[in-house]
Amino acid sequence: MDLYEYQARDVFEKYGVPVLAGIVADTPEEVRAAAEKIGGVVVVKAQVKTGGRGKAGGVKVAKTPDEAYEAAKAILGLDIKGHVVKRVMVAQGARIAEEFYFSVLLDRANRSYLSLCSVEGGMEIEELAVERPEALARVEVNPLTGIDKEKAVEIARAANFPEDLVEKVSDVFVKLFDVYKGEDATLVEVNPLVRTEEGDIIALDGKVTLDDNASEIRHPEHEALEDKDAADPLEAKAKASGLNYVKLDGEVGIIGNGAGLVMSTLDVVAYAGENHNGVKPANFLDIGGGASAEVMAAGLDVILGDPQVKSVFVNVFGGITACDAVANGIKGALETLGATASKPLVVRLDGNRVDEGRAILAEYAHPLVTLAATMDEGADKAAELANA
Repeated sequence: MDLYEYQARDVFEKYGVPVLAGIVADTPEEVRAAAEKIGGVVVVKAQVKTGGRGKAGGVKVAKTPDEAYEAAKAILGLDIKGHVVKRVMVAQGARIAEEFYFSVLLDRANRSYLSLCSVEGGMEIEELAVERPEALARVEVNPLTGIDKEKAVEIARAANFPEDLVEKVSDVFVKLFDVYKGEDATLVEVNPLVRTEEGDIIALDGKVTLDDNASEIRHPEHEALEDKDAADPLEAKAKASGLNYVKLDGEVGIIGNGAGLVMSTLDVVAYAGENHNGVKPANFLDIGGGASAEVMAAGLDVILGDPQVKSVFVNVFGGITACDAVANGIKGALETLGATASKPLVVRLDGNRVDEGRAILAEYAHPLVTLAATMDEGADKAAELANA
């Protein structure tokens, strides 16, 4: 889950990371009141989960409450890369002397953490990494020891911070890692981390991504940070049913058991779709080890609720849950959904008790169900039906 900037600011403050005052507002009138409360120069900042806000006109400096009011009128309702601004943060202004960059993130490829740091912040870090990679320090962080003072100093020096700043910025790096570890984040980023003219180090703009896997048990308070209004309704529905679902942009709905099998199915469907007018997978949906009628019905209900879906490919390998149980789950799901199930299903079963599973579906003879012997055959048929 990605946090809005104002949420990241609040989390930073909780862990002692130096931040400036910030007040969230939804109307120009609330913005004016916030500017009056903070006093002095403020910055009105669009709260959207995308970059490039400044270039799009979503960040404006205001010297008076009236200027903040006018800035809010210009920003609220603005479309920034497909994200409509419904809320802004009124942030205390700062006299910036220098801008830096710092982040710590999950490095899946190396099964470790990685810190990225540069004395050149404030710009698109992706551009810096490509155009001047030597300006971006990459320091591996051991998950067992994290970023202590010694490691923080190492990061600061690797990023070429002047020696008189190493002590100050390294203290902030340690606190930012406290955020990363304490909140079970997969990304904590500050761009820019600034030195003010007064000599203070301030996290001026933060980005935090939380690990959803930790939310239910370790961090139930994270639910309050979720923007339910902005969530995709199908993904929200799947989450409520305990399904691992991600919506994509294609036409072939995918149901499988096991993340690896579902990922392979996405690839096979995309490849098959090249022969059928370029149709693509419509989703990732992993029903896990169980494929009961209830779970299958919940999965089909979510997928069939996507108007883009034209056909569904159910690709299941029977293991602990045998294929006859899966077949009965599909049968029960179709009976449960009734007329709601109106799109063709291609079903490929393999593994434990596959013959029995296929026999159940063959005898059921539902007009929407087509049996496929192999994954390639099933993907091709599902793509063909979606194109038709």
